[in-house]
Amino acid sequence: MDTIKYLEWRYATKKFDTGKILTDNKLNVLKQAFNLTATSFGLQTIKLVIVENKELREALVQYSYNQKQVMEASHLLVICIQRDIVEDDVNDYYKNIKTTRDTPETILDPYKKELIKTVKGMSVEERQQWSKNQAYIALGNLMTVCAVEGIDSCPMEGFVSDDYDNMLKLSEKGLKSVLLLPVGYRSHDDMFAGFEKVRRPLAETIIEL
Repeated sequence: MDTIKYLEWRYATKKFDTGKILTDNKLNVLKQAFNLTATSFGLQTIKLVIVENKELREALVQYSYNQKQVMEASHLLVICIQRDIVEDDVNDYYKNIKTTRDTPETILDPYKKELIKTVKGMSVEERQQWSKNQAYIALGNLMTVCAVEGIDSCPMEGFVSDDYDNMLKLSEKGLKSVLLLPVGYRSHDDMFAGFEKVRRPLAETIIEL
């Protein structure tokens, strides 16, 4: 039941305490959690950009529909997708499997060829949407880990992706920003912290067969 208590404690933080900063240990937990997130085929076509620089985050507020959490939080997590997925990505992935598990290529090769075929059978837009789906999984995972670690967060879709990409030079890295997660610690005067959660009864959201 402790897990449920953590999830009840969590809320979309509207005001962060600007004087409280995540420790390196806490930040490392989030890095590891992101890297351990489940992704389709394990291909990991998403990346996490961590923005600590305060001046840079202040400049990003205007591209975040003036949501101050971007600036007030301890760190801003920007979840990105690759602008495209190419055959080399699949080859590198299976090379990593072989190195990590010492799996023979005779076993891996059929799976690699099938995944290459799957990726090539998609349009660029479909490949990007596929990656976006993985980004949402990562967001949910990070939010849960934040709650367990006593870290406040605020998931955001409301921002101008193209301007973020320019400011953070993401296009040069072959990336596109899709989601934001400011993280830190709630301010004592954030009135939203004390609000009761509004959720439907379990009987209305869970179907047991």
